[in-house]
Amino acid sequence: MATSIFAMTLSLFFVLNSLGNIPLFVGLLGRFEVKKQRRIILRELLIALGILFLFNFFGDDALKLLGISQPVLGVAGGTLLFIIALGMIFPRSNDNVELKRSEPMIVPLATPIVAGPGAIATVMVYSEQLHNVWLTSSIILLAWIPSFIILLLSSNIKYFLGQKGLLACQKLGGMLISLIAVQMICTGVTHLLQEALHIPHQEPSVSVRVHERQAPHLP
Repeated sequence: MATSIFAMTLSLFFVLNSLGNIPLFVGLLGRFEVKKQRRIILRELLIALGILFLFNFFGDDALKLLGISQPVLGVAGGTLLFIIALGMIFPRSNDNVELKRSEPMIVPLATPIVAGPGAIATVMVYSEQLHNVWLTSSIILLAWIPSFIILLLSSNIKYFLGQKGLLACQKLGGMLISLIAVQMICTGVTHLLQEALHIPHQEPSVSVRVHERQAPHLP
């Protein structure tokens, strides 16, 4: 279980793509003073965290209202993650955000750059798989904290790693996300086929035996 939680946290961290978003944050906030940059980053990351928590707690109700099952969400979320992973591995030259005169607010930093469709879909899939919103909230928080620290130090990290180093980290994250996406799609398709053919899901079961100790009979 601990390995699964760690894998989920790591995958969500890569989906948030804080290393790949450093050039965007630096480009959008470079004209502001350092103190103001950090204040904006703190505000936008907190808004992104709130958006992810919102979909974690109420995303399941929205799915039930729309009549969307968990296998369908897994296939759709996996497909979306795979497309995002391809974009990370093979970035396009025109994937640049235009600079604006006004201070960015919610859009585009909080969403869709940080809390984008891929991150939202991942959170909803994890919430459906774990059936525990508090455990999913812990995963979100554990993935958000290093992302926040990285983006808060974005100017220093870009200077330290350089453009090639950031690109290498982004492609590595894209590779890991693509593997997770394929696994999500395969699991979703398997469950859809089982539902179509009326085959019961075989969930792994753990049998726990309790041995009762009887006290020796006293004469």
